Amino acid sequence: MATPPSLRIDNLQSALDNAEIGQHPVEVHGALVGIICGGAVKSQDWHQPLLELMNDGQPLPQDLAGLIQELAQDTVNRLQDAEFGFALLLPEEEEALATRLEALSLWTQSFLTGIAIAQPGLNQASEDVREVIKDLAEITQVDLNVTEDDECEQAFQELLEFVRMSAILCYSEFVLHQQTDTESQEQGILH
Repeated sequence: MATPPSLRIDNLQSALDNAEIGQHPVEVHGALVGIICGGAVKSQDWHQPLLELMNDGQPLPQDLAGLIQELAQDTVNRLQDAEFGFALLLPEEEEALATRLEALSLWTQSFLTGIAIAQPGLNQASEDVREVIKDLAEITQVDLNVTEDDECEQAFQELLEFVRMSAILCYSEFVLHQQTDTESQEQGILH
């Protein structure tokens, strides 16, 4: 599943700069994914919490709002993709490893903020999700003093994959399981 050109990190950064919002695109994406993975899949559910985090609850300029809407729809589509097409919006591999690691840490921190907003009862989540949340919190404290070598690159790729799969796990628990439970209850009522 190819990323639409409008969702490139530099396009989002430009729109954020034009709106004078001092957040990095990875923070916006991380928070958005966290809110969605916490169960706020519909626009009316994720929109206001994201505005609170991004812009003190104030409306966004139309072009930025359009990009965020497109980013949210792309995120939901990718999270629902059976082939696990979901990916974090991070700097390209050509960037320095320290830059990508810092972006991953920022993304993870924003994801945790977003999911905590959408799912205030995280401490009642499954043991797997609680363990993942704890591990993600540790990733936000990662040492950014790394060398550009194959070993560090491999470690980064493993962290990246862990964060990606953690988001999918949270989406599965808070969205897919909830939908299945709701559908089962509705079918039970009809019989």
